[in-house]
Order: sequence, then C-alpha cells, then structure tokens
Amino acid sequence: MAEFLPLFMFLALALFLFSGFPVAFILAGVGLAFALIAIAIDPWLFDWQQFNAIPVRIHGAISENLILTAIPMFIFMGTMLEKSGVANDLLNCLQVLLKRVPGGLALSVVIMGTILAATTGIIGASVIMMSLLALPVMMEKNYSPALATGTVAASGTLGILIPPSIMLVIMADLLSKSVGNLFIAALVPGFMLASFYAIYIIAICWLKPELAPKADQNTRSLNSKELAFMILRSFLPPVMLIIVVLGSILAGFATPTEAASVGAFGAILLGFINLVVLPRLGVKPIRFAQDMASNEGSEETDSYRLRNFFATIYDVLIRSALTNAMIFGIFIGATLFAFVFRQIGGEEVVIHLFDSMGLGSWGVLLSLMALVFVLGFFFDWIEITLIVLPVFAPIISGLDFGTHLPQADVVYWFAILMAINLQTSFLTPPFGFALFYLKAVAPKEIRIQQIYKGIVPFVLLQLLGLILVIAFPQIAMWLPNVLLG
Repeated sequence: MAEFLPLFMFLALALFLFSGFPVAFILAGVGLAFALIAIAIDPWLFDWQQFNAIPVRIHGAISENLILTAIPMFIFMGTMLEKSGVANDLLNCLQVLLKRVPGGLALSVVIMGTILAATTGIIGASVIMMSLLALPVMMEKNYSPALATGTVAASGTLGILIPPSIMLVIMADLLSKSVGNLFIAALVPGFMLASFYAIYIIAICWLKPELAPKADQNTRSLNSKELAFMILRSFLPPVMLIIVVLGSILAGFATPTEAASVGAFGAILLGFINLVVLPRLGVKPIRFAQDMASNEGSEETDSYRLRNFFATIYDVLIRSALTNAMIFGIFIGATLFAFVFRQIGGEEVVIHLFDSMGLGSWGVLLSLMALVFVLGFFFDWIEITLIVLPVFAPIISGLDFGTHLPQADVVYWFAILMAINLQTSFLTPPFGFALFYLKAVAPKEIRIQQIYKGIVPFVLLQLLGLILVIAFPQIAMWLPNVLLG
C-alpha cells in the first residue's frame, strides 16, 4: 500500500481538480490528507516530526525566497500601466501608425500584446484590456470576428513567455536556475512567436482583404509634427520603461527583483504624468487621426486630478493584492503538496516509472510535452507548472541529448519549451481561460464558435514555434551562450 501511495496521491489531485474548488485549497488539502494517511499506514514513511515541519518548509520556500518578491512588483507595474491609461494611449497610437497596413488594427493588437508581455505576465488583464479597447473598433471596421478574437486572445498569451514573465520567475525558482539566464533564453522564442502572429495577419489580410478592411481613406492624415508628438506622447514612454527594466536585467546591472521595483516606480511616474501633468498642460491623448483637432484644454482642477491619481493607485493596489493573494495561495498549496509527495517517495516512483518504460531522453521529453499540452485543455498555466515541475524536475535534470544540446543547457531549454507549450493552455477549449476572459467582455454579436474558429491558426503557430525550438535548441540558447559565454 505504501509503495502505491504517491500514485494514489497524484490520482486524487487529478480528480479533485475537476471539482471546481479553488486550486490552492485542493493542493493543500490533498497534501495534508495524504500526510495523515502516510502516518497512519507507516510512521517510518512519514512521521509527526515531518508533519510539523510543513509550516517551516512553506515559510522557507516562499516567505524567505527573495526571487518571488519580484512578482508583486511586476504585477503592480502592468496593472498601473493599464489603469492609468498609458496602455490605452499606446494601442491608439499603434492603430494610427498602422492604419494603411493590411490588417493594421489586428497588427497593432499583436504589437500591443508584445509590449504588454514585457510589462506583466497577467494574461487575464492583457486579454480583457485589449478586448475592451480593440474589439469594438475592429467590429466597427467590419473585421472578421474570428480573426479579431483570435488575434486578441493569442497576443494576450505572450506575457507568459516574453520576459519579465512571472511564469519564468516561478520556473527558475522550481528548477533552482538563474532567473536572468531564463529571461535571456526566452527573448528570441518570444519575439519569434510574435513575428509569426504578425506575418500570419499580414499574409491572410493580403490574400483575403475582406477579413480586415482598410481604414477610411477620407480620414485626415497626421503631419510630421503631429506624428512626432503622438509618438513622443504615447509610444516612447512605455517602451523606454520596458527597455530600462529588461536592459538592467540583461546587462547585469540589476537583479530581477531590483528591476521590478524600478519598473513599479516607473509605472507610477508614467501614471502621474498621464493623469496629472499632461491634463494640467491641456494635453489630451490622440485617439484617432480625425480627433486631432479636439485637443482642447481641460477644465478639471488640479485637486481633482490628484484625487483621480491617488484613487487609481488605490485601485491598482487592491487589484494587485488580489492577484498576488491568488498566486501565492497556490504557491503555498503546491509547496505543501510537493513536500509530502517527495517524502512519501513520489520522486522515486516517477523516475522508476519512466525508466521502466525505456523511452530514452527524447521519449521522455516528447511525453512530457504531450502531457503538458493535454493538461492545457483543462488547467491554467500556474496549476500545470506547480504540479508538473516539482514532480518531474529530477527526470528533467538527468536528460541527455548528446550532440543535439549540451547537458548544461537542457534544463533552460526544457523550461522554454514548457513556456511555449503552456501558451496553448489559454487558447484550447473547453477551459481556455483567455477565451473566457475575451467572451466575458466581447461585443454581444461575437459568438463563442467564432472565437474557437479564430484561435485555431494561432494554436498551430504556437505548436510550430514549439517544434522549431525542439528541433533547433539554439533558437533559445544562442543568446544566453553569446551574452554569458
């Protein structure tokens, strides 16, 4: 009975995950239940001393882990850029700049998703914001609902791959690897996927112009002065913030935690400029080219602007706290589950199971990728990451691919493959969370069938990216090897 206890534990977790209860409670509950069962079956397998060590284990793995302190600040940075209107202005600027390109509105959403990905890994916030801002405009311009919804949903998922990604921070901690190195390894694959999306949109809109009609030709164009003002006003500030945050990490000037604090402060500063300084000077955001003449002075008082600014900060703090509570609640449950699973011999069972199957390194890798892809149909990325990585980490570190990839790069490569693969978990029905976020705020005329149809090409592009990085590991490992030697 004791030998099969880890398998029963994993089976119980799989069953309870479908119950609808919060994942954090399920992970912690299953862990505590099987700890007590192990004590009852065999005190040598798990005893009360180990049971009492659970709080210490959780405190050491989470509360004292300085790497995880970057997560709240990255969440705050992205939420602040959204709520202060900085992200909104950026999307409107991109729409104006790309209005003559085939599928210009959809292409602006991809670029916006890429920039948002470099500010926060909160997929729900990115998808909801772009759905509210871009979908009504695309529907008004007679875009294909499938193309519009697929673009928004897929672009919003880039945040878990392009650094500074919350998921990469978590993976680095679980795998005991450098966050900075993992960030560097994710850059090329992340921008490669964004490029795939952009190329697909331009190609399909060129071949089928009816999917994305061009902007009205009678819309007034911006002159050079107005164009320069729009870029300076809406495009450069968030891009410069991203360059400072990522550049400081990649150049080794700051740790991810230090860079996250700079990003959070920079987001507050941009929010203050956007909500207080620019309205005080009579500067309003340029929504579209035809609205240029409506830049009139504001009649709002300085005290009103300051109250609005502090009210925005309060709202951002509340939303960030709720998001962090959800994430760290799952951390606690997953840490408890993983600790009990290891103590009752779960690692040995998993390793023995794979060894007995005789799959070899390639067979193990492809089996894990298939498992993650299938789990993505039912669970969120954080659930999959915190369940799969602690269980399979010993197997991953022992994989050997010979001349295909140096042994030292295997774990980083696997983490990037996981990140690419997990993007599909947001798009694949029946529980694609990005699809739920999008449907909740989409215009009423958009049907769920159109959303499902729209995400198919983007899931295929994600799988193409995964296959390419598997076949050519240097897509991920070239930049770390060049920068870090």
